Formats: sequence, C-alpha cells, structure tokens
Amino acid sequence: MNSHEPDLLTMLHQLGAIVTNDHIVYTSGRHGSSYVNKDALYPHTTAASTVGAALARHFAELDVETVAGPTVGGVIMAQWTAYHLSQLCGREVLAVYAEEEHTDAGKRRVFRRGYDALLAGKRVLVVEDVMTTGGSARLVVEAVRAASGTVVGVGALCNRGGITAVDLKVPILVALTELPLESYPADACPLCAAGIPINSRLGKGAAYLRQHADQL
Repeated sequence: MNSHEPDLLTMLHQLGAIVTNDHIVYTSGRHGSSYVNKDALYPHTTAASTVGAALARHFAELDVETVAGPTVGGVIMAQWTAYHLSQLCGREVLAVYAEEEHTDAGKRRVFRRGYDALLAGKRVLVVEDVMTTGGSARLVVEAVRAASGTVVGVGALCNRGGITAVDLKVPILVALTELPLESYPADACPLCAAGIPINSRLGKGAAYLRQHADQL
C-alpha cells in the first residue's frame, strides 16, 4: 500500500477503516485480502475532519469555491473538505452533493435541491471516499459540468483501481492512500486453498458462508 499521508494511514488502520492480510468476499463475488471499510471512519468526526483537512491542503491553491461529492459517503467528505478549505482560504467554500438517478440511458448523478445553482460558474472540487473503477466520481464530474461548473480536480480518500486524472478527464487527481485491488474468482482463490478463514464481518463474507455452508 502506498500513502501520501503516513499519519493518516496509521489512523485509518487503528479505526479499522483499512483492512489488509485478511480474507474478504467482495460485492462482485470475488475474493481478496484487503478491504476499505469507510463506514468505520465516518462515525469518528475528528478522524473524518482529519481526512478533509488533508484533502484541503492539496487543493488550497486552486481557488476552489464549491466542493461536490456523491451520496452517501461523499456528503461527509465534501462537508469536511469544504470546511477546511474555508479555513485555509479565509472565505466560505460551499459543499453540495450529487444524487443517483436512473434513466433509460443508464445511471447518472444529478444536483437537486437547488444545488445546481451553487455550481454554475464556480470552480469545483469533486471528492470521493473510495475509487475502484472511478465510475461514481466520473458521474459527479459530468454532473458538475452539466450544471456549468468548472472541475478543478478530484480528491479521494483511497484509490483502489489505479485510476488516473486522465481516466476521469480532470486536471488533477489526489488520493490520500492507494490500496491495490487484488482479487480472485471464488473457485480459484489461493486464500481459500490455504485455508484462511473468510471474514464474516466485512464485505459479503457472511452471505458467502451461508450460501456455501454445505461445502465448507
């Protein structure tokens, strides 16, 4: 694992927000040894504030006016990052969020509640907690541009999929931590072959164990 913020990485480990050397069943059904448990971070307001402050420092010189994130976790990320940007810049930086919407053309993100008006003509930082494919962040970027905002960059807690700024079509991408996404098909999992117990508390481990109880 790589990290641009060593102290932050230690804090995330202590909270149980980053799990390594384990046996996890992911939503896709594949197995792997690492997991980002972002839900372990958000109840701790001091820790969440620390994450927001770390992101704010990276973007403090870009004259950000509004921070935007996807529901659900991105709401908290946007709030704390905007708060610390406000402190650093000496002026109010707003925080908004984009909600998911399903259309005949597929899934997209939209700014409701009048938030689109807070983006028009503004310099906008998009934030995300965990990026695996970058799909959610990409949809927020598109939603900001649809609302006539200018995306100055994307900031993330963790980059799991090796996503780049080019992938997201943004000027800059900063991830506070990078956790390589290594996974295996369930029927070819070396962790299973080695007899390493499946974690039933995180991911889809409990459901997998129930489904395969007669085979284990």
